[in-house]
Amino acid sequence: MSQNSVSRRGFIAGTGSLLGAAALGVHAAPARAIPSGARVPALVIGTGYGGSVAALRLAQAGVDVHLVEMGMAWDTPGPDGKIFCNTLEPDYRSYWLRTRTKAPLNYFLGFPLDRDIPRHTGVLDAEEFGGITVYQGRGVGGGSLVNGGMAVTPRRENFASVLPSVNADEMYSVYYPRANAALGVATIDPAWFETTACYQYARVGRKHAQRSGFPFVFVPDVYDWDYMKQEAAGTVTKSALAGEILYGNNHGKKSLQKTYLALAKATGRVTVSALHKVTSVAPAAGGGYTVTIEQIDTTGATVATKTVTADRVFFAAGSVGTSKLLVRLKATGALPALNAEVGKGWGDNGNVMCGRANHLWDPTGQLQSSIPCCGIDNWAAGGAFAEVAPLPTGIETFASFYLSITNNPHRAQFSWNAGAGKVELNWQTAWKQPSIDMAKTIFDKINAKEGTIYRTDLFGVYKIWGDHLTYHPLGGAVLNRATDNYGRLTAYPGLYVIDGALIPGNATVNPFVTITALAERNIEHIIATDL
Repeated sequence: MSQNSVSRRGFIAGTGSLLGAAALGVHAAPARAIPSGARVPALVIGTGYGGSVAALRLAQAGVDVHLVEMGMAWDTPGPDGKIFCNTLEPDYRSYWLRTRTKAPLNYFLGFPLDRDIPRHTGVLDAEEFGGITVYQGRGVGGGSLVNGGMAVTPRRENFASVLPSVNADEMYSVYYPRANAALGVATIDPAWFETTACYQYARVGRKHAQRSGFPFVFVPDVYDWDYMKQEAAGTVTKSALAGEILYGNNHGKKSLQKTYLALAKATGRVTVSALHKVTSVAPAAGGGYTVTIEQIDTTGATVATKTVTADRVFFAAGSVGTSKLLVRLKATGALPALNAEVGKGWGDNGNVMCGRANHLWDPTGQLQSSIPCCGIDNWAAGGAFAEVAPLPTGIETFASFYLSITNNPHRAQFSWNAGAGKVELNWQTAWKQPSIDMAKTIFDKINAKEGTIYRTDLFGVYKIWGDHLTYHPLGGAVLNRATDNYGRLTAYPGLYVIDGALIPGNATVNPFVTITALAERNIEHIIATDL
């Protein structure tokens, strides 16, 4: 078979895991896992952006910190010698405790692409609620393990709609620069962008956007651009150019493991317990908080239950994890004085996906970097910012693919279902319609100008819009509503929220830089005033 030909069956098998493969070796609980009965000055629940910032800055201030992470450490190679699995061949490392993949883009030519996998504590969680699937990273590093690394600071004029109680001058002069520096944010070399084969898809996206009059912008990223140039030159192991993204990236991406968490561990004051899940936080008789933790194995089974005491607890389990935990603790009486705003203000960052079928004279390239580097900005006029996203299938698809972030006004609420014994979310799929309408302000115009059509085979049979998911969950413990203006749960001194749960449903762009910068702001204030 020639390099340029591929059977339909082979293509369908390969793209089945598209945008969804990732990987990691089986990892036993670390030797330094927190023991039952321990007392710690600060316990941080979760190792994503907010938790990593809190751990580093507390440690630098002289506070001993213990990080508790539900997912694996992702520091041990699997049988193939790689920590994360290949995008086109998802295996046990790809999904969190599922027996079948659930790729965001899971159809091609109308054929379903998902496949059976062994149940394992994999790196990507596709958590299903009524009306929406929420994709989240599982492991030490949280969402930084599985995102595309697009590190976007919101436009200053949009910030008041994101965090109205926060001083924008401070954020843009101090905390956004601090976050971008620590995360290792950089922008692609524009000259290299013009010539490299792996961004032909992005250049096609630019041409179409500009021909329809839309602003086209380069988007900063946390990928090591020098490493990617070496990938293209064939002098290092391919990672972005091997399609690695949603299930982890083995080389070039500067995940939190390489930035904040590496610095935190280097202080000597931070320890991490992976495969540990916090199930309860309640006031302790002698002060501080009693924290109940289940240690799990890689099948998800509980192998030990531990009780520790923490002087202070920082909730950083992600928008969904933090919100679910707080709602349950309030409803079941562990933390009954949490206020009525807990669980409210949750949104999907207006996420919606679509594809366009280009003409034969507009090929998007067989080789595509999995790291997006540019976008189409129609926020002011149409309420949408669209990433020009890759389809790293290894063959020519003549397709342009987009993830849009839109100004969707809908907000959902987490609530406790006592009968079912679980927290539920009241999102409705119909609430995605404003996002679709806003995305159409870009793509209807481009299609009309280019004489192209929407792809209808990527999300089902004759289905244009990927309106069933979000990569960017936000809210549920909103700043200055569920907490005070710095994330304190004021009814319980020593309890804090410091992650994406603080941001009310929409960041106008990819949210992790804002989550990081807000955490930097809040922890600086907390250290100065509470410790």
